[in-house]
Formats: sequence, C-alpha cells, structure tokens
Amino acid sequence: MILRFGYVSTALALWEASPSRTLTFTNWNKQEEEERSNKLLYLTEQNLKNTLRVLHYNIAHGIELYRMSSSLVPLATHPDVKWDFITPFKELFKEIGSLVQKHNLRVSFHPNQFTLFTSPQEHITANAIIDMTYHYNMLAAMGLHKDANINIHVGGMYGNKLEAMTRFHKNFVKLDKEIRMQTTLENDDKTYTAEETLQICEQQNIPMVFDYHHYWVNRQDENFEELLERIFATWERTGKVPKFHLSSPKSEKLIRAHADYVDIDFALPFIQALKAFGKSADIMIEAKLKDQAALRLVEQLGKLRGYKRVNGGAIEI
Repeated sequence: MILRFGYVSTALALWEASPSRTLTFTNWNKQEEEERSNKLLYLTEQNLKNTLRVLHYNIAHGIELYRMSSSLVPLATHPDVKWDFITPFKELFKEIGSLVQKHNLRVSFHPNQFTLFTSPQEHITANAIIDMTYHYNMLAAMGLHKDANINIHVGGMYGNKLEAMTRFHKNFVKLDKEIRMQTTLENDDKTYTAEETLQICEQQNIPMVFDYHHYWVNRQDENFEELLERIFATWERTGKVPKFHLSSPKSEKLIRAHADYVDIDFALPFIQALKAFGKSADIMIEAKLKDQAALRLVEQLGKLRGYKRVNGGAIEI
C-alpha cells in the first residue's frame, strides 16, 4: 500500500510564491474603474502563475497531492464586483490543468467555513452555492472538473443538530448535480463528529474526508478504526483512494490550533490504523509549515521499520 502526503496552498520554500494575493472590497471601491480592472487582472495573474510555480516545485520534490488556494481570484464572488475571470486567463487555467494531468497530480479546493448548507437563512445557502460554483468554474477552466474535489464542512448546528442535518440534505440538493458529485465532506473540530459526517456522506453518496485531528478533539463514543471500512466505501464510485487530513495540536491548551509540524507520536496511531486496514490513502498535511511539514513527516516515517520512502511525498508500507 502507498500513502501519499501533500500540503495546502503555499510552498514556503519558494520566494514570493503566494497564490492568495487579494484585494479588499473597500480598496477596490476607492479606485477608478480602469484601476479596479487592472488591479484584479494583475493579482489574479500573479496567483495563477504562482500556482504554476508551486506545482513545478511539487513535481520536482515528488509531492503529488496539493490543495489549491481558494483565493486565486480576488472578489470573484462579491455581489457588487462579479467579473469575468475566466476569459482573460483561459490559457493560464488550461496550463495549470495540463500540468496536473501530465504528472498525475491530485489537486483539490477547500472553501472557507462560511460555505455551508445547514443555515435556516436562505441567503447563506445562496452564497454557498455561489462559492461552490466559483470553485467548480475554476476547475472547469482547468479541465479538472470531473476529477478534482471541493471539500467543505457540514456547517453550524443553530441550536438543534438534527434539524440542521435535515436542512443540509434539503439545501445541498439545490446545488447542481455536477458540483455535488465533486464535493466531499469533512468532520469538524467542534460540531459534527466523524460518525455524523459519515452518515450524511452515505445518504448523499458523496465521499468523506476524515480529519484525524478534528476527530481527536471532537468525538463521542466512536472509534475511528471501526469507521474506516465505511469511509473507504464512500470513495468507491470515484475510483480514487480516500483522502484524509492530518495535523497535530499546537499545545495542550490550544488543542484545536495546528502546530508548525506534525508530531509523529500524535500521528502514528492514525498511520498505523491505515497500515492495519491495508489500503492506500492520500493524506493532506494541514500543519502551519506546509510543504516543509509534509516533507519532514515523510522523512521521519521513512526511517521507521516497515515504512519505505518511495518518493518525496510518498511512503510504501
């Protein structure tokens, strides 16, 4: 079995390579029309070019798993801006997609925590649909819309978890089916446990992304080892290996915050459970030091008996 490791958004080893340069609506609103347009075009071009730089860095280091920034296009979903960000960068989007496909990379998006489908307020759901559509349209421009996933959390509880879960099912189907089929759900660190998230995934026939750190701080009587078979089953229709998230607590007091690196002692029970299950998996590292944290963990695992490093970001067990 193979475990592949990746990271989120920015390769810290690269100079000035942020793919998340942004512009606030307040600053946008202060500028003349031509200046507004030029600023949006400039920042988006920089973000897309830096995404290419990061992808080339990943290829050079044998890292095949990567989460792209949700902030590639500044103000893309703001109701008072709404601009055509596809046409001017059609070739750049295609170049990103071609590079991903050529090197068999696995990429994804993870919209922010405000993209949710449990709210009793209709405008929250409407905004979630707009945001999911924005991410899907970028994937379509890259030619990756049938392959890459958009990962979200279930959402808030709003005083009654059962009612909120019912609303999720009601609101989620308002999203275009093509986008729903590329969506994954992740257990969170405060509200929806792994078991609860898994139940929703099974009902909606969408894959579950299991977050071990979130499970560790937000679980009831569930044992994640006993959930693995069902979690893997949610991915069967995609033909892909399941994706997991891994980070470790920053401190005993700040247990929900992510540490700079992944504590291997914290991670090993999770890794060993996957080893015992015996099937390959992809693991997104969510540590603060991003690419450096992913590479360090792979190096540490590769030194353990029974674990063989086969690529910059992959371990064979």
